[in-house]
Amino acid sequence: MGAQAVSEVKTSSTSIDSLRAAIPKHCFQKSTTTSLSYIVRDIALVCTVFYMGTQIQYAPSFALRCALWALYSVFQGFVFVGIWILAHECGHQAMFDNGAANDTFGLIMHSFLGVPYFSWKYSHARHHRFTNHMEKDTAFVPAKKDDGMHLMSKVQEKVKAIFHMTEDAPIVSLIFLVGHQLIGWQAYMLFYASSGYKSLANFKDPRTTSNLSHYSPFSPIYLPSQRLAILVSDLGLIALCYGLYYATQVMGLTQVALLYGLPYLWVNHWLVAITYLHHNHGDAEHFEQGTWTFEKGALATVDRDFGFVGRELFHGIIEFHVVHHLFPRIPFYHAEEATGAIQPMLGKKYIRDNTSFLKALWRAWTQHQYVVDHETKPGVLVWAK
Repeated sequence: MGAQAVSEVKTSSTSIDSLRAAIPKHCFQKSTTTSLSYIVRDIALVCTVFYMGTQIQYAPSFALRCALWALYSVFQGFVFVGIWILAHECGHQAMFDNGAANDTFGLIMHSFLGVPYFSWKYSHARHHRFTNHMEKDTAFVPAKKDDGMHLMSKVQEKVKAIFHMTEDAPIVSLIFLVGHQLIGWQAYMLFYASSGYKSLANFKDPRTTSNLSHYSPFSPIYLPSQRLAILVSDLGLIALCYGLYYATQVMGLTQVALLYGLPYLWVNHWLVAITYLHHNHGDAEHFEQGTWTFEKGALATVDRDFGFVGRELFHGIIEFHVVHHLFPRIPFYHAEEATGAIQPMLGKKYIRDNTSFLKALWRAWTQHQYVVDHETKPGVLVWAK
């Protein structure tokens, strides 16, 4: 339903072609059986954990119930993120050979998690086309020193100023980080926060443009040909709202908030943390228009490790994200093999950080405030030290 032109994307085709040639051909092949098995597995996990959650009310003490709800919310949050990632794969047409199958499953899974499937699919596609482009990337575009590059309201600017005056106080940094993790996702979906100033589909400046909501069919984030798909996404969210309303009539608001609301907050946290760290690292460069290429942007991506949760529940989106940016249609279940095939060719261009995930999040949040010009590479920006 609508496609944005890619003629403006600059690539280094020889390098990309050589990387593609190094990857076994079967890594690009999708298996309907394998893809369906992961969808069924994750849905079964959601239902199983949900059923276990309904039994918490029968625990004999208040303290035990609180502890069990905490455990439930964390684990169900992990499983919800897994569902989110499978829908993300559908958005890249990386689960099935049939486009309608990808969009149908993606729409259902993302709608369940309150995500407008097509809306996010289209803006996310531009992120992949212009990764780490200082003007055209759609998310987490870093600020330059003394330069308001981000889309920020006057209130946001004041908050930013307060943060910089108190950034050396750990408790203040922690408070802002918690806020970032809890509302960052919705700030992006509602206001297109942290986008580049030439990232809109019509290349208007989002700093002076209204209606930047992912939920609006008339948002300049999208092309006119994509409006119907955005409306379909909104209908999916209306169906979710009705489902939650019906559930509150059956189980009560408190039970629905505990069973769905708490894991949903964890999803917000993990989505922001994962995407924030994908391109936030001391070695990950950002590029001005004249120096950016698709290859440079894709390789300014970081592979990390999140143990069992990352590999089994998050489907390797943390561990094998570099290859995903180079070839987003490779199914996630082939990403590890594909990464192993290209890593020797990339050499020092390949960025991997084995720092514990939450420690890396704290380090990035407290140390990477803005970017500055590289000392010897014109048009390249690096995180200020």
